[in-house]
Amino acid sequence: MTEERPVLLVEDNEMNRDMLSRWLKRRGWTVILAPDAETALARFDEMTPRAVLMDVDLPGMNGWQATREVRRRPGGGGVPVVALTAYALNEFEEEAEAVGCDAFLTKPLDLDAVTATLQRLTAGSAA
Repeated sequence: MTEERPVLLVEDNEMNRDMLSRWLKRRGWTVILAPDAETALARFDEMTPRAVLMDVDLPGMNGWQATREVRRRPGGGGVPVVALTAYALNEFEEEAEAVGCDAFLTKPLDLDAVTATLQRLTAGSAA
């Protein structure tokens, strides 16, 4: 019996979303896709995921605002959020921590690091 491991992937770039989604699915994750923050919040409300991979640079509501919204939702305080950004600056990592992200990964993504981060942050959590 395999345990369901839903992860919400919030990424506006279709190629990045497709590549990361395929990578995660091959490693046993159930991937819930969202191309923007508004869709992500609706999907979060439908099925609280075990983790969120949140692109920071999104159209409309950005990833920082979306993370704050996730944290306000029922159950959102206990769901790990991983910021994904092309900006490898200390200010961005500090902002990620300030809005409630549990980890910060820079693009281009090291896919093994994504997997390891998800495993670390969800170890012991229920499906």
